[in-house]
Amino acid sequence: MTVDAVATRKIVDEIEVLMIRRGPNPPDWDGKWAFPGGFVDYGEDPQNAVLRELLEETGISGSNPELLGVLGSPGRDPRKHCVGLFYRVDVDTGTIPVAGDDAVDSSWVRLSVLNSGNVAGDHIDIIEMIRKTS
Repeated sequence: MTVDAVATRKIVDEIEVLMIRRGPNPPDWDGKWAFPGGFVDYGEDPQNAVLRELLEETGISGSNPELLGVLGSPGRDPRKHCVGLFYRVDVDTGTIPVAGDDAVDSSWVRLSVLNSGNVAGDHIDIIEMIRKTS
């Protein structure tokens, strides 16, 4: 099982999402944007895991995780079949992210520049969900 943190902010008239740029593992996602997240450790609550992964990959502390969506298509992750839990989290939107762990970059990214060509896997489905509700 994986968890991903979804944090947004509004700058002028533009919605931005907190994203990380993936490294070379898996190769299919190398250099693509993704929500900060990762695997839930054995015995770990997914809500704690999403806050841990957010901090490890962006240096930003989050709070109040709220389930936003679940994606579980068998081919969604080239490593193995993983069900992904996406949580909306509260963060200090003025904090500048710093890439850590297996992220090669971390940044606030405008929704308008994200597409299926530059977003890893099915994370674009969550991006589209945000676009529809914004």
